[in-house]
Amino acid sequence: MVESVCEVISLIQYMKFWSLILLLVCDASGAEQSVRLEIRIQHRASGQPFVFDKLVHATPPGTPYRITRLAYLLARPQLQRDDGSWVSFDAAYALIEAHCGDGKMVLAEVPAGEYRAIAWTLGVPADVNHSDPAQWPAGHALNPSQNNLHWSWQEGYIFMALQGRYRNRKGKQPGFVYHVANRPQLRTVNLQGRIHLREDTTLLIDFDVPALFKGLDMQRDTASTHSRSADDVARGLADRAAAAFRLIGSSNGAINVADSTPQPVYPPGTTPVRFRLPRGVSVPNLALDNPLTREGIALGHTLFFDARLSQGNRLSCASCHRPAAAFSDPGRRFSPGVAGKTGDRNTMALFNLAWHPNFFWDGRAPSLRQQVLQPIQNELEMNQSLPEVLEKLRGEPYAGRFHQAFGSEGVSIERMALALEQYLLSLQSFDSKFDRAARGEVRLSEQETRGMQLFHMEFDPRRGFRGADCFHCHGGMLFSNHRLFNIGLDASDSSKFKAPSLRNVAITTPYMHDGRFTTLEEVIEHYDHGVQRTDTLDANLAKHPEQGMQLSHADKAALVAFLKALTDPQFVAQE
Repeated sequence: MVESVCEVISLIQYMKFWSLILLLVCDASGAEQSVRLEIRIQHRASGQPFVFDKLVHATPPGTPYRITRLAYLLARPQLQRDDGSWVSFDAAYALIEAHCGDGKMVLAEVPAGEYRAIAWTLGVPADVNHSDPAQWPAGHALNPSQNNLHWSWQEGYIFMALQGRYRNRKGKQPGFVYHVANRPQLRTVNLQGRIHLREDTTLLIDFDVPALFKGLDMQRDTASTHSRSADDVARGLADRAAAAFRLIGSSNGAINVADSTPQPVYPPGTTPVRFRLPRGVSVPNLALDNPLTREGIALGHTLFFDARLSQGNRLSCASCHRPAAAFSDPGRRFSPGVAGKTGDRNTMALFNLAWHPNFFWDGRAPSLRQQVLQPIQNELEMNQSLPEVLEKLRGEPYAGRFHQAFGSEGVSIERMALALEQYLLSLQSFDSKFDRAARGEVRLSEQETRGMQLFHMEFDPRRGFRGADCFHCHGGMLFSNHRLFNIGLDASDSSKFKAPSLRNVAITTPYMHDGRFTTLEEVIEHYDHGVQRTDTLDANLAKHPEQGMQLSHADKAALVAFLKALTDPQFVAQE
């Protein structure tokens, strides 16, 4: 998971998207000169770079631990002048993924001058915490698809996530998951020191990671927190996190900041299609070089259902991705290819793909345009070379369709992939019974409501919580964070696979990357007490007791009822 998150962040930073770097224009209050300030946060242990995901650290009580994720949100930085007044940047937010390297926030148009302190909020202020997450553009620190720190439309943001594994007294490595959130855990960081801003400047801040564990005994107290009321563990973590920052110094140098907001470029003669964004759903990071058009989507639709993309014209994409089953292949553990051969991966459902950071069960394809070409060439699937596909598509009717979709003549594999990408991006599913209940149009049954409560409740029996803990990987309106996890399917397996969306899950059987489970009941039984423990087991599962959660029969039935309420009848009725 860490690698995929870091790769996405590095790619976005490389492309210099304005929305990540946070172009900010403040009121310079008459100042004749302004500078750019980069606040760089370095994660340290005893003055050295902190080593993540290795069992080389120990808590003060002597418990060895390794951190697989440390992420937190910074908000609304301020600079204090020598006269005591403050320059505020109320629209500024930053996501810090410490396990990906140093974090930073960049402020533009900062009044030049002398300052004696810098401050910010660790967490999300109350007026923003429970606001509509769909307001934040793709790449923004508060976009849930970007930060994976948003619990739900009701619970708001996680201010800090601290996750990993520790070695217990039996020599095993269960997980720890500390999520600091909610208003009582909101903290202000105030760092005193001389800050000279006469030119573009980088301000160096150290964050003492081991300080988070002072006074924390995972084996004696608890290995998890979700910031419930009167939660001493969450309060202590928030206090220690706020005190872990140190102002080290500054260094000057050029700061790369994008100068404008990139805009999509539509081919001449095409009809733009507005991307539908349901209420409460985060803004996706859509490719600007392939905006959705009516002509492009129509061409992609035709290609998706055309068997000429396969050897011998035997299979189309739709042969294994059936619209009536949310574009999955129901009842089949592995879909047969043109020669009747099968691979070892279950066919994934296709919808809401605009929010996916990568594709395939192992996340190996970074974009849809790259993903769609692989099944065509795979000898176990469509088994067709790209030159052979191109030869089949030349001439009418495709020549005219390609011209309409891209504004100029030319049939090419690249354009074929772009058209398929547009069609797949147009497949949206947000009209289940759950969605209609959220809009106040219908009501969930008592059993479905109980299942929803279990779904969104953590399992922490030492503190009186006996939920199903589903929301960590399948929370939010997308019902997935689309990250890669080891979920303990096999004792000898350390592989990580993508968490699929649970929308339409009742009609996309069988389940898991290898289709080993044929019913939702079997899936729930696995998570309840069948998880196999390995060193790479996700921390949210590793924190559970070895005997599992032991949910009641009624609770398991309620979970199934809620999952069935995620089926979108309008989506699966389309062709």
